[in-house]
Amino acid sequence: MSSPTEALDSDASIVQFGTGRFLLAHVDALVSESLASGASSRRLLVVQSSPREEGKRKARLLAAQQRYPLRIRGRRDGVEIDREQTVDSIDACVIAAERWQALTRHVVEHAEIIVSNTADDGFEVGADSSLNPLPTSYPGKLTQLLRARFDAGRDGLTLLPCELIEHNAQELLARVIRLARHDGHPEAFIDWLQTRCVWADTLVDRIVSAPLEPLGAIAEPYALWAIARRPGLTLPCVHADVEVVDDLRPAMLRKLHILNLAHSVLVHHWQRLGQPVATVREAMQRDELSEPLRALLDDEVLPTLAAELPLDDLERYRDVTLERFANPFLDHRLADIAQHHATKLERRVRPVVERAARQGRQVPGLIDALGGAS
Repeated sequence: MSSPTEALDSDASIVQFGTGRFLLAHVDALVSESLASGASSRRLLVVQSSPREEGKRKARLLAAQQRYPLRIRGRRDGVEIDREQTVDSIDACVIAAERWQALTRHVVEHAEIIVSNTADDGFEVGADSSLNPLPTSYPGKLTQLLRARFDAGRDGLTLLPCELIEHNAQELLARVIRLARHDGHPEAFIDWLQTRCVWADTLVDRIVSAPLEPLGAIAEPYALWAIARRPGLTLPCVHADVEVVDDLRPAMLRKLHILNLAHSVLVHHWQRLGQPVATVREAMQRDELSEPLRALLDDEVLPTLAAELPLDDLERYRDVTLERFANPFLDHRLADIAQHHATKLERRVRPVVERAARQGRQVPGLIDALGGAS
């Protein structure tokens, strides 16, 4: 059996924290397609770092076979797609608790990019410390790994968190700095974090509807990995669905106030009609659900957002959204979308209502979705 301090059998320059099916079907798939096209040569070292036994089982499978099937099912640009591809961008997979010292050495010697998609509370630190032999939190682990790289005299690297948190990279940096100061790391290290590392906010968007057993996933054709442009940014791959943008805000506004808003408005009408269907796809086949949604987007949402964003871009995204909703292969349950419905309405719908009020625009459908509150 190998020593836990022995070097990993990999020189992968992308280190990915997370083995969830979203990463497997989105980030890892895009890197794989870029490799297959010859557009890039970077490969991934995947790190499993949670205590979940299911995660460890998946990590051992990834370590053993390093490739898995991805089923792409749905419509894109009016074309129906139902195909299977092999994702083979993973060079190695390790369980952090078993190979932490070897992983640290790899980050010091080989890493150029760190990608993450931890759980909803993945940035929480709690009582963790970066001085623990193996920190429990992701910011704790990251702080310790980056400190090792700093101590080795190495340059910084690019960090691309994919968590669905606004300004995700800046939020992660703030937590790492706060933890570093709390744990007594030197100011020179904190300066290195801020000036030598590139913390690029990202926005990811793809519906990954189900796992494939024992390893793999089913995903829709649509994919977006938007990355904020930063000086010194290193990209993980070259792909049409990877967009480097000067400002992430337009993409975030479109996703939140068209796609996410449309989901919640659809749930509102679905509940009012007595929940006549089970899935988004079925709802889009019912005129009493799909037509009011389309009218609300056209008459209220897009004109309001057009005060800030180009109408042509909004119309294109509306069309893409409705095409995704009508995916004939996707069973996206309305009951799942309805969870925390009131909270989602406040985040997705109310800001559009408030924008409309400032513009003097009437939006009765959106106000009705909020329960009549203006």
